[in-house]
Amino acid sequence: MSVQENYRGRFAPSPTGSLHFGSLVAAVASYADALHHRGNWLIRMEDVDEGRTVKGSADDILRTLEALGFEWQEPVIFQSRRKARYADVLAWLAKQDLTYACRCSRREIAAQATSGIEGPVYPGTCRQVGVKDRTGKAIRLRTGTEEICFEDRIQGKHCQVLSRDIGDFIVRRADGYTAYQLAVVIDDADQRINRIVRGADLLLSTPRQIYLQKLLGLPHPSYAHVPLVVDRQGRKLSKQDQAHPVSATAALPGLLSAWHFLRQSPPPSGIGSPADFWRWAAGNWNINKLRSSTR
Repeated sequence: MSVQENYRGRFAPSPTGSLHFGSLVAAVASYADALHHRGNWLIRMEDVDEGRTVKGSADDILRTLEALGFEWQEPVIFQSRRKARYADVLAWLAKQDLTYACRCSRREIAAQATSGIEGPVYPGTCRQVGVKDRTGKAIRLRTGTEEICFEDRIQGKHCQVLSRDIGDFIVRRADGYTAYQLAVVIDDADQRINRIVRGADLLLSTPRQIYLQKLLGLPHPSYAHVPLVVDRQGRKLSKQDQAHPVSATAALPGLLSAWHFLRQSPPPSGIGSPADFWRWAAGNWNINKLRSSTR
């Protein structure tokens, strides 16, 4: 087992329903990686979009994680309680003329945009117009033409040119909620997270987050994006998929299923509880087993 005293990882679910198997896979990977490096592991509730939050789901997720033997070293933070922090950063970005207001509708953007890696690339309409009033408008971040690259521990080298592949992206939505891309960057920096293990659905978001880190003078964590759990139609599992909730009363089978999905070596037959499993997993986690399955 390697030793890395300053390792700080995290699991950041959205409290929009019960924990499902896809999220469990990400949690198992991030926790096992932290245990393997004898690091700290934290939990953050990503409820920045309060309109999607389901009452009671945060507590339900935490209870399920506890039943499965997960332990976190610091208090859970909630994005919904950090609005003032996000507002301060947004104000700083505006003062540096790094953002601008956007009044374009999705239909207007689609009519003018080229196709990018995640859909239409914003054509910069409002950047050129210069919308004065930011009230009730989305706020976009100016992107550049430099290539942003990072070496993912699982997926390998990944590069994007944001202005070409994504376009100026939203950092505050028109409804006033801070966009995920900005919130997660601030949260990771404030929690001093330096090792991120999460689902591959966020791989394409990473260059935007690295770009924000550079603009804000924040450190860059290392990244590892684990393969996604998908349904029979090849779609990512979501909390709305009621066929795959995680059962707190069948803790060990759930952990073993996630471990198997992550292509790890099977534990010995003597494992009889979540505590036994995690003691064994700490020394036997091997993230390199995922690399061969994704590259």
